[in-house]
Amino acid sequence: MNNKPPIFKGGYDPDGAQKWIEGIERIFGAMRCMDEHKVLLGGYVLHDEADHWWGNANQRLGANGAV
Repeated sequence: MNNKPPIFKGGYDPDGAQKWIEGIERIFGAMRCMDEHKVLLGGYVLHDEADHWWGNANQRLGANGAV
C-alpha cells in the first residue's frame, strides 16, 4: 500500500481498466512480485462493482484456478 496502488471500481470503463492494469503491473515490477502473489495483491485493490465481480469469478475458478 506504500506504493499507492491504483483503485479500480468496475463499470464499463475500458480505458480505466487498462490504466489500472498498467499501474498495478508497474508496481508489481518494482516490487519484483512473484506471479502467485499478484492475484492476491491485485484483488485487494478492487473496490465496489469490481470487487463483487472478482469474488464471484474467484469462486467459479476454484482452488485450481480453472473452471
